[in-house]
Amino acid sequence: MLVLYYIISNTRYNQLYKDVVIKMIQMFNVSKTYEGDVLVKALDDISLHIKKGEFVFIVGPSGAGKSTLMRLMIREEVPSKGQIMVEGRSLPRLRQREIPHYRRKIGTVFQDFKLLMDRTIFENVAFTLEAIETSRSEIKARVPSVLELVGLKDKMSCYPHQLSGGQQQRVCIARAIVNDPLLIIADEPTGNLDPETSREIMNILLAINKRGTTIVTATHDKEMVDLMKKRVIALSSGRIVRDEERGGY
Repeated sequence: MLVLYYIISNTRYNQLYKDVVIKMIQMFNVSKTYEGDVLVKALDDISLHIKKGEFVFIVGPSGAGKSTLMRLMIREEVPSKGQIMVEGRSLPRLRQREIPHYRRKIGTVFQDFKLLMDRTIFENVAFTLEAIETSRSEIKARVPSVLELVGLKDKMSCYPHQLSGGQQQRVCIARAIVNDPLLIIADEPTGNLDPETSREIMNILLAINKRGTTIVTATHDKEMVDLMKKRVIALSSGRIVRDEERGGY
């Protein structure tokens, strides 16, 4: 009887450990309400699981809750209800001093680039490493490497205003991956780009994903979603209305 109990307990532990190892992001009955003159429910009872190494598109019309979902994942906001786990760690329970450490494990790419206009491309990417006190020798080695990966090694001395929109977005991707994150959160990464440049950006993200990095991207880019045939989670009025492997927009 004791042996049987041990086997059952050990099996449950192994399954729990397996879930934590395999699942990068877990959301359980997550809701987000903004209070004001009128209550706005941005997310309503969202539950989802994203495995390590997945490439996931979050789609839906404006106001569906995509950006709110992204902000919850990077711990910019906390849910009004429910639980969010990243690598087995509760985001709502993170203390304020723990948030910067958590964000070191994720890379973020935004539609509006958020580059430092008074710094060179090298300095923009290096800034991420400087913030975590990486040695200068390590910075000098890693920054050219990631800029080469995104096709901008020859632009290291340029300033953002000297680059095209697509090139600036590549800098954002380089900045997001220079710390070798386990997870990249991209909010409308091709929103301001032409179709050809959008394909280039998505191909870079796909190459990064093939190296094992989990990528979650919110997008309106129907052509890219339909072309890439990755997992698609569709939102409408703050709820998941479709979750499809190899889906389309």
